[in-house]
Parts: sequence; C-alpha cells; structure tokens
Amino acid sequence: MSSIESSFFARRSLLVSGLGAVVAMPICDPLQAATGSDFASDPKAHLAAIDDVARAGAEQGQPGILLARLDMALAQTIGHKLFTVLVLNEDVGQNQRYYSNQPGAYPVGGSKPIDRSSVFYKEIVLTGKPRICYDYEDTKRAFFDHELIRSLGCESAVNYPVRWNGKTIGTLNLLHQAGWYNEKNVAAIGAFAALSAPALLDIARGWK
Repeated sequence: MSSIESSFFARRSLLVSGLGAVVAMPICDPLQAATGSDFASDPKAHLAAIDDVARAGAEQGQPGILLARLDMALAQTIGHKLFTVLVLNEDVGQNQRYYSNQPGAYPVGGSKPIDRSSVFYKEIVLTGKPRICYDYEDTKRAFFDHELIRSLGCESAVNYPVRWNGKTIGTLNLLHQAGWYNEKNVAAIGAFAALSAPALLDIARGWK
C-alpha cells in the first residue's frame, strides 16, 4: 500500500468516527441568518454518506468515481442544485473546473492561470476558510456570473477549500436557493472535503 493510500484510509477512520467536520468561518455577512438545510436530522445517514465516499476512493476509475459519489453524498446530506469542483495546481500556476453536475451551464475543460489578485484567492485559497453567501445580495458581490447562477435557481452558495499539507488544492462549490447554507451545515462539508483530497492531488499531478 502506498503512502497516499495509507494516509487516505487513516483519514477515513477518523472521519467516519465523526472527527472530520471542521468549523466554517463565513466571510459574507454573518448577520444574515440562514433558514435552509439542516444536515443533522439523521446523523447515521450522514456518517453512512461519508463512508460511501471513503469506499469510493478505493475503487478503480479515479478520480471520476469518487467525485461522482461525492456529488451524490453532498446532495443527500447538505443539498445543492449546482455543484462544481475546482482544482488548483500552484506548482504550474493553473486551475481548472474539473467536475460539474450541470456541464451545460458550467462546463468542465481546460485550465487557466490562477488569479492571485482575486478576492476568491485571497479570502478562500490563502486563508483556507469557507465562504458562505447566504442570499442573492451576497452572491452578487461574490460572483460576476450571478445572473447565470440565479437562472439555475440558486441564490446562496458555499465555496469550501480542500486542504492538503498546509495548502489549498481546490474547492468544493455548492449552490442552492436563498438561505440554504449556514454555519452548521457548512461545517459538515469538512469530512467530504478531506476525502476528496486524494482525487484533487491525482488530478493536479497529471498537469504538465
């Protein structure tokens, strides 16, 4: 078993025992209370979803299988209408939208230079803290393509950084109706973000 695989299964043991969730620190207006999803209604189902993603990482056909299972698990436990995965490779200065559950509106494709001057980079990538956009006003401030986002029925969002070895290697991006995301359900994304790290590392290693 490789060192990456050993690390993966060690992290899985911790996450399934409930130690994987981290506290989210929103950078949009925290006074705007969210009233949407409450993941904690069925903790056993939540842990089962975490275990399902962990098991997916051991299957062949990576990284597609893990990301597809991650999409399903997050839809069932946290909720989203739009879900994308952004992968960053600081070594080559590139990022890429590698996965999308709505490829017609948000296609996957070629990489582009990392914009280190952007708010996204400074406030999410560098700090490693999630960003919650509670409603459409937050979303308008955060996304230049907010009109397209709204046309898909989404007015709230969370960008959750995937971290490895002290660095952000990508983000999980979930969008839903207004008021859907809050500190409680965003904190529960942490376990899924950790389990996605091997897939994102594998993707980044394939870039020249």
